[in-house]
Amino acid sequence: MYSPKTLKYFNNPKNYGKIKNPDGVGKVGNIVCVLPTTRILVNGEVKDIQEVKKGDLVLSHDGQYQIVNNVFRRKVAEKILVIKNKMGVNYVTSDHLIFGAKIPKTWYFSFTKRKKRFTQNLAWDHASDLEKRDLIAYPIFNKIKDIKRMPINFPKSRWDFKSKTLPKSVKINSNFLRLIGYYLAEGYAQDEVSKTRVGFVFNSKEIEYIEDVRLIVKKLFNLEAKISANKHNSTNIYFNSVVLVKLFKQLAGKGAAHKCVADFIMALPLNKQAELIVGLWRGDGYFNTTRAWPRAGYTTVSLRLAQQLKMLLLRQGIIASVYEEKAKEINGVKHQQSYRLHVGERGSLLKLAQILKTPLKITKEIRIRTWTENGYVFLPITDIKKINYRGEVYNLEVAKTRSFTSDAFCLHNCGDVMWLYIKVGKNKKKEEIIKDIKYETFGCVAAIATSGQVTELAKGKTISQALAISKDAIVKELGGLPPVKLHCSVLAVDALAEAIYDYLNKNKRPIPESLTKQHQIIQKHRGIIEEKYHDWVEKEEEMLKND
Repeated sequence: MYSPKTLKYFNNPKNYGKIKNPDGVGKVGNIVCVLPTTRILVNGEVKDIQEVKKGDLVLSHDGQYQIVNNVFRRKVAEKILVIKNKMGVNYVTSDHLIFGAKIPKTWYFSFTKRKKRFTQNLAWDHASDLEKRDLIAYPIFNKIKDIKRMPINFPKSRWDFKSKTLPKSVKINSNFLRLIGYYLAEGYAQDEVSKTRVGFVFNSKEIEYIEDVRLIVKKLFNLEAKISANKHNSTNIYFNSVVLVKLFKQLAGKGAAHKCVADFIMALPLNKQAELIVGLWRGDGYFNTTRAWPRAGYTTVSLRLAQQLKMLLLRQGIIASVYEEKAKEINGVKHQQSYRLHVGERGSLLKLAQILKTPLKITKEIRIRTWTENGYVFLPITDIKKINYRGEVYNLEVAKTRSFTSDAFCLHNCGDVMWLYIKVGKNKKKEEIIKDIKYETFGCVAAIATSGQVTELAKGKTISQALAISKDAIVKELGGLPPVKLHCSVLAVDALAEAIYDYLNKNKRPIPESLTKQHQIIQKHRGIIEEKYHDWVEKEEEMLKND
């Protein structure tokens, strides 16, 4: 646990900010990374971090998509952490900062209503400091942009004599969104010669849904349906139109594994998105209300659709667990790899039932372990362990917010990073002193507190006195630090040393041999192991100037 003084410095930082035209700047930090296969929410879809490129947009902790300024990779041979919650598993280096809240491990705080008091002061904690039951704050995409109509501007082929001309635009209303949901779950698009159609395959008993599709397409596109009975008690309802095929391929993809939700749909108002969920659930979803503990779920073979549906549900306040089913063969039938969303907590079930207009009566209490609040879903860590890893790891440089979201966690794009600025003046004895000193820190509670404390200790001191400040002095002034946080005090001392080195170097002043050696060690071990990472630190400073 942190001392009261440490928490005071964290909650009310002293000397925080920048100095205009500083005489010296110290920049230090830790390198943190994730495995190449870490799934990142990027450009409205899901990609392995090794596939992310400069210029892509990633979901950040503010619930918005921010631009990627650079992508870095390096090789490691070390222990890394495997951290799990109900949305997935991530592999991260031990110093990686994860957004959330630490929860005391006592019986008293095992109840959700008592945990909620900690969500008002969220922080970036090192992965190595996290434990089971600590809370992860996962951002919910919060952009809302309504679109009333969408143009349909696909020209027909000169040889297309069968397709009926469609309207020049279509209303983006509840019927349209429900139709897209039906297509994502049960639809197909054929664009073969003489077989160009958009179709939907339902169970023959689902007469209501078949009729719903027929009426929607008739009303929106003025197309007549063709209906045929298939084997295995299914019914095929389809519409012959080249333009309709192009439209649905653009809006929702083609082929079960490539189904997805168009970007503009992901930002529509919640009432419209609710109708999309209705169509999806009527197709590939289920809602079992006959059990004492009701449950609902959805299954798809499209990873992108699974993650998009997870986010659509979160926007409605519905929290789903995400499970991955490996490809398998059962009784001679091959099943593709699939993704299953499970809804089982009381609040989420009630909200989903309301959207689906499904009568629901919960007869037994279901314990609440997750909830949404202030733009985040709060999820407890369910498992955490260390493993040995040798290979490449990746990190992103993200503009403005400096964070990115994986399929399960919100991650800082750096470890503890400190920028320390000094202004040098003279005292009555004509000695050079640190007249003003400020800092900016992106890190955990201890990183912010130690940064603030070192500025308090250094202000007014001579250059030699400031260089004599030790990590032990910082820790003592703060009333102690947890053992795993002592490295933060080292960073604070290093940042001060680098700022003084920068001042002496720029002014061509003699530099003590001990300071030169310290500078060389910092340059080697504090964030510039690779030339690219050094460039990243330089660019971060430029971004700070432009913020």
